[in-house]
Amino acid sequence: MINYNLTGDSLLHCLKISNSKVLVVDEDAGCRQRVEECRERIEQELDIRIVVLDSSTKASIAAISPKQPESRYRDHVDGETPVLGIYTSGTTGLPKASHFHLERIWFLGDYRRRLTNQSSGPDGDVFYNCMPLYHGTGGVLATGCMVSGMTLAIGRKFSTSGFWDEIRESGATAFVYVGETARYLLSAPPSPRDKDHKVRLMHGNGMRPDVWRKFQERFGVTDVMEFFNSTEGVFTLNNYSRNDHFADAVGHHGAIFRAVFRNTYVPVKLDYETGEIWRHSETGFAQRQPYEEGGEMLVKVPDENQFKGYWHAPEATAKKYARNVFEKGDLYYRSGDALRRSSDGKWFFMDRLGDTFRWKGENCSTTEVAECLGRFPFIKEANVYGVEVPGKSVFDC
Repeated sequence: MINYNLTGDSLLHCLKISNSKVLVVDEDAGCRQRVEECRERIEQELDIRIVVLDSSTKASIAAISPKQPESRYRDHVDGETPVLGIYTSGTTGLPKASHFHLERIWFLGDYRRRLTNQSSGPDGDVFYNCMPLYHGTGGVLATGCMVSGMTLAIGRKFSTSGFWDEIRESGATAFVYVGETARYLLSAPPSPRDKDHKVRLMHGNGMRPDVWRKFQERFGVTDVMEFFNSTEGVFTLNNYSRNDHFADAVGHHGAIFRAVFRNTYVPVKLDYETGEIWRHSETGFAQRQPYEEGGEMLVKVPDENQFKGYWHAPEATAKKYARNVFEKGDLYYRSGDALRRSSDGKWFFMDRLGDTFRWKGENCSTTEVAECLGRFPFIKEANVYGVEVPGKSVFDC
C-alpha cells in the first residue's frame, strides 16, 4: 500500500523496493495525474503494469464469481505468507516496506475483536474507517476486520463536518482514529446530535491527554482502545480504557507482567548527538534507565527472526538490532521510540527518535524534505528539523 500523495522520485523509490508487477491506481484525478507524470519510468525502468481502477475495471471485478480460489492458488499459502507491505514513515531516511504476513494480520484482527468484546458477522459490530489505508493504523485495521469477519465501513476521507453523518449512515459501533482526529472533532460547534450514534468504541493511537476525557464526555463514547506500535510491530502496547484510571496512557502492564518482562523491555540512555545508544567509554555497554524516567525502548530477542525485516532491505533490517548492549553476545531490537512507565505500570509515549517531525498524524522525514528543498538551484544546503507549533501538539519544520 503506497501513499497516493507521493510523486516523482519518492513514488518510484517505493515502487522499486516493492518488486511489484502491477500498480493499481485509484480513479481520483489527482492520484492518476501523479502516476501519469511518472508513467514512462514506471513502465520502462521498473517494468510495472499500471491498472486504473475505473468503472470498467470495477465492473470486471464485480462480475467475478465470489467463490473460493482453486487449490493451486492456495497450496503454498500459510501463516508466513506475505499479505501486504506497509511503508515506514521514512523517519530515518527514505521509506522502507515492512511486510505483514497472514498470521500477524489474523492475530491483530482477532485479538482486537476479542479484547474489546466485539462481534463479527452480518449482525455484529460495524467498524468505520476513514483513516489512510496506506498507514499501519488504517490499513491493518481494515485487513484485520476482513480476516476476522468484522463489518468494515470505509470513509473516503476524514471530514470534521461529515464524520458523524457517515457514522450514523453506516450504523457504526466503532471507529478508528489517528493523532489529532479527536481534537478536530472537538473543535466543531456543539450539536444536539453529538450523542446520536451507536459508537461504543474508538480504536487508534495518538489521543492527547487534554482531549481524551473531553471527547468521551461530549460524544458519549465509553471505550477507548489506545495502542502503541510501529510498522515493524516488535514492541506493542495496548490500553483498553473504560474508566479514568487508564486514560491518557498508551499501554499498561500489571505487576506480574512487569516482573516477568523486566529484562525484556528495557529503556536505555541515548547519545542525542549521534542518535545512537549511549555506551560507557570503558566497558562499551549501554546504561539502563529507570522506567519512570524513560529512554529508547529495547526489546531483548533470541535471534533476528523476531522481526520479519524490511522488504528486500537487509542492510536497513540489520540496523534495527543492537548487540553487546549489557553483556557480550546479547541481542536487542531497537524500537526507535522513547517511552516511560509509571510506578503502577502505565506507559506513556515520549518521542519518536530519528530525523522526523510530526504533522497531522503523520511522521514526516526531514531527510526527504531536505532533499526536496535541495533541488532548488538557489539553495546551497538545507538542514531540516522539527520545531513545536505554539498552541498545538504537533511539530512543523
